[in-house]
Amino acid sequence: MKAFVFPGQGAQFTGMGKDLYENNPLAKELFEKANDILGFRITDIMFEGSDEDLRQTKVTQPAVFLHSVISALCMGDEFKPEMTAGHSLGEFSALVAAGALSFEDGLKLVYARAMAMQKACEAAPSTMAAIIALPDEKVEEICANVMKETNEVVVAANYNCPGQVVISGSIEGINKACELMKEAGAKRALPLKVGGAFHSPLMNPAKVELEAAIKATTFHQPKCPVYQNVDALPHTSAEEIKTNLIAQLTSSVRWTQTVKNMINDGASEFIECGPGAVLQGLIKKIDKEANAHGIA
Repeated sequence: MKAFVFPGQGAQFTGMGKDLYENNPLAKELFEKANDILGFRITDIMFEGSDEDLRQTKVTQPAVFLHSVISALCMGDEFKPEMTAGHSLGEFSALVAAGALSFEDGLKLVYARAMAMQKACEAAPSTMAAIIALPDEKVEEICANVMKETNEVVVAANYNCPGQVVISGSIEGINKACELMKEAGAKRALPLKVGGAFHSPLMNPAKVELEAAIKATTFHQPKCPVYQNVDALPHTSAEEIKTNLIAQLTSSVRWTQTVKNMINDGASEFIECGPGAVLQGLIKKIDKEANAHGIA
C-alpha cells in the first residue's frame, strides 16, 4: 500500500516550489490562488526570500503546506494515496491530500494556525530541545519530575524515531530538563532554534483560536485513512478528524507510533511530498527495511 507523508515546519528552504511554478500550469494556478487567499505574494518569499524571511511563522507554515500539497497534486495519475499522515503542520497537508479538506480551506486553517501560534509564542517565551539516545520512558519521567519540582512546563512533544524525542516548554524548564537528560545518559540535549513551545500546554491560547476556525470549516470524509498525530491511529470520520486536529496543538506528535501502525496496517511504500527529506530519514530509523523516498 502507498502511504503519502508530509513534513512540518523546519523543512523550508529558499527557492522551494520555484521549479513547480515555472514548469507546471496547475502548480502556477494553485500558487497564484494562494497569493490571493493570503493577501500577499508568498511565492516571492518562497522563491527569492532570505532564510530569515522564510523563518517568519506566518510565512513558514503556509509555505511548507503549499509546497507539500502542490507537489502531491501535480503528480497526476501517480498520486493515489491509500493512507496519509503528516508531521505536526504536515497533518493539514495530509488532510487536503486525502480529500478531507479543500485546498483553500486547508490554506486558511494553516494561516490561522500560524498567526495564533505566533501570538502564543510572543505571550509566553518558551522553547524546545531534541533529546538524543535516551529511552522515551526516561524522557517522560524527567519531564514529569521537572514539572513537579519547579512548576515549569516541560513535556515530550515529538516522538520522532527511537532515540529521538523533542521536548517542549518554558525556557527555564527546558534548561533544567536538558541538564538532567545529560546526567541520565543522553548523547545530546540540544536546544532548538524555535520561537515557542509547540505541542505543549503553552499553546493553549493558540488552540482556542484554532478551535474556532476548525469548527467553522467544512470537513469531508477522506478518500483514504488519515493517521493523526494525537493517537497515531487511522481516521475516516470527519468529526473525529476535527476533534483530533484541535487537540494536536497541545498534544504530542506520535510519529514513531504512527509509522509503526501504518506498516502494521500494510504500508509498503512511503512517499514524502514537500521540501526536504526529513521524514524519509525518520521512517528508515523507525524501520530500517522501510521503502521510503521523495517524489521527483
